[in-house]
Amino acid sequence: MFASIANLPDFLLFFAISVALTVLYLVIYTFATAHNEFALIRRNVVSAAVALGLSLIGFALPLSSAVVYAVTVIDLVIWGLIAMIVQIAVYVMVRLIIPNLSQRIAAGEMAAALFLGAISLAAGILNASAMTF
Repeated sequence: MFASIANLPDFLLFFAISVALTVLYLVIYTFATAHNEFALIRRNVVSAAVALGLSLIGFALPLSSAVVYAVTVIDLVIWGLIAMIVQIAVYVMVRLIIPNLSQRIAAGEMAAALFLGAISLAAGILNASAMTF
């Protein structure tokens, strides 16, 4: 019954690293975007919350795969960073398709936010499924 509790230190380590990578992702992602998501969310701009929230899920999915498949902490960090790079690249690609993306999100336009969010989520799903190391 208590044998599974022996894995608690590994769980805590991987969970703490995952939380740290998620915070790092949010810092880097919000720095990379041309709009201030947290300021917009504080002003109740739903489009910013949708775009950021779906991007966060798009990052968390491959990060969870990295947790499952990682043998070492280094594996987890490397694949977490790869997941981060993919999500930042998605944002850059969507900005190429919609050059005024940030202005549209800041203006509360849901179409732009949902498009960015959907692409971010799709990339996260594909990224997570490709992580079979």
